[in-house]
Amino acid sequence: MSDRTQETSAESRPPDAQALVAAMREVVAELHPHLGARAEITLDSSLDRDLGLDSLSRMELLSRLERRFGVAIPEAVMADAETARELLPALRAGERRRRAVGTTARAGGTVHGPEAAHGAGAARPSRTGSAPEAADAVPAGASTLLEAVDFHAHHHGDRVHVVLYGSPGAPEGEPARITFAALLERAEHIAAGLANRGLSPGQCAALMLPTGLDYLATFLAVQIAGAIPVPIYPPARPSQLEDHARRHAGVLANARVRILVTFAPALGVSRLLTAQVPGLDSVLDVAGLDRDGRLRERPALDESSTAFLQYTSGSTGSPKGVVLSHGDVIASLKAMAVALGATPRDVFVSWLPLYHDMGLIGAWMGSLYYGFPLVLMSPLEFLARPARWLEAIHRHRGTLSGGPNFAYELCVRRIGPEEAEGLDLSSWRLAFNGAEPVSPDTMDRFTAKFTPYGLPPKAMTPVYGLAEATLGVAFTPIGRGPRIDVVDAEAMARRSRAAPLPGTVAANGTPPGGTPARALRFVSCGPPIPGFEVRIVDERGTELEERAEGAVEFRGPSTTSGYFRNPAASRALFDGEWLRSGDRGYVAGGELYVTGRDKDLIVRAGRNLYPYDLEAAVGEVDGV
Repeated sequence: MSDRTQETSAESRPPDAQALVAAMREVVAELHPHLGARAEITLDSSLDRDLGLDSLSRMELLSRLERRFGVAIPEAVMADAETARELLPALRAGERRRRAVGTTARAGGTVHGPEAAHGAGAARPSRTGSAPEAADAVPAGASTLLEAVDFHAHHHGDRVHVVLYGSPGAPEGEPARITFAALLERAEHIAAGLANRGLSPGQCAALMLPTGLDYLATFLAVQIAGAIPVPIYPPARPSQLEDHARRHAGVLANARVRILVTFAPALGVSRLLTAQVPGLDSVLDVAGLDRDGRLRERPALDESSTAFLQYTSGSTGSPKGVVLSHGDVIASLKAMAVALGATPRDVFVSWLPLYHDMGLIGAWMGSLYYGFPLVLMSPLEFLARPARWLEAIHRHRGTLSGGPNFAYELCVRRIGPEEAEGLDLSSWRLAFNGAEPVSPDTMDRFTAKFTPYGLPPKAMTPVYGLAEATLGVAFTPIGRGPRIDVVDAEAMARRSRAAPLPGTVAANGTPPGGTPARALRFVSCGPPIPGFEVRIVDERGTELEERAEGAVEFRGPSTTSGYFRNPAASRALFDGEWLRSGDRGYVAGGELYVTGRDKDLIVRAGRNLYPYDLEAAVGEVDGV
């Protein structure tokens, strides 16, 4: 019997403690071989401390358990569980539901549930929201995000802005639909609550909230009150709240946060935080902020006003809060829209975290400015069942969507034929791949797997950006598809020269007969977007010629003015009017190829060693 057959023979293996421990042992042995060989795994082993299962590993375990026992486990149960013992009730409840469903199906009944509603075959593909017909559908004159929101709420307030999955109060498995007018009204109520609790214009308010209406409305509410939002990521589990709070104390202190808005379970750490963070007066729950009416008198904002602080690091070491003005955000959105051909008729589908610039600026603020619908789900929903991402693109006829390279690899590995059946991905015109190194092999595998389901062969769109640019710097041209450069590994290691290998050029970057052993493949991120320039410099700051590898620097209309209250880091960021990215790469044919991070480069015996070289070598070791 095959492993797949064994996993799906749920009738013969009901969920019990012994079977659960066996499944955990398999996952731990694969993910952490050093633990699997010696760890004593029991129902009371700590999933975090004893077994080292982070959020992604937990979702892998969830997937294995669901396949093995033929049950559906709520991802929140897996995310919150401290030990395996806490999973047993969910497994047994799922077994009862599975048997009840089987009985109904055999009797000819029809079953309706969250998976059916969210699945590819559950709903005929249809456009999400209503496309604007007016010529003034985009707030071209807006100089701040709030002016863009006001424009949409005034001109077409009943248009759907966000289609939100996992929203409390929505029918099970169905999304809530949030209009521009509803979002603005809730934001104005929360803004009144913040102002009445002492938040003054120019002060900072931190948001530690999961994906949802509360996050979107509170972010805008802070701006409406004239203050500065500081997004920080929420803890994965309630048990991590205290440790999470301690790790973010540096960010809160650096930003001089006056108020932290969070969810109810986190209120218990308020005393700890207020003791550790000077100036932090209040830790508040959103539910208590929307009872004071609407804030009618708004402080004046303009394009020079700070829109928010994007912290790029800071849980350890010196926190760096990128200062982004309203003018930076609008300029970035306009430049990216030209590069992507974005219009109000697009539909963006996203599971990306709203505390990260790719999800916050690219997905939400892009839809906020241009007025196209945003289909939004939490990262946890995607990690638990990657097929939901593609199902949402199918169901809502998504045209724009993307994520880091690992997301595409996860889809290749975790989405089986039964989940892909019925998918229609033909609407997906741009599949962004960025925020981490882009793998040519992952792109090849993803495209090959999902082209039979309508994915346009040239949809894959590698991109490059960073918070210091307010997001985008270089994008692959529309409809071109990926371009992969095959270069001599020895020339790169010895001379930092991306020398093309003769006779290896191919449309998809894969040489005839495969990649030579001495070759490296690098993915083009495309040319700079409108208004941006990119250059490559050596360690002395001298600009290098084409195909010479060095440090990537950039300049453009939406670059940050520096890091908040961190003059040393701000000085290190600028090289005259250019900004240092911290990345390495080269330019060929007017396009940027990123080769790695400065801090990851190892120089030994005159050779440049890159992380992917070491990973490839380790990957060839038997058993790895």
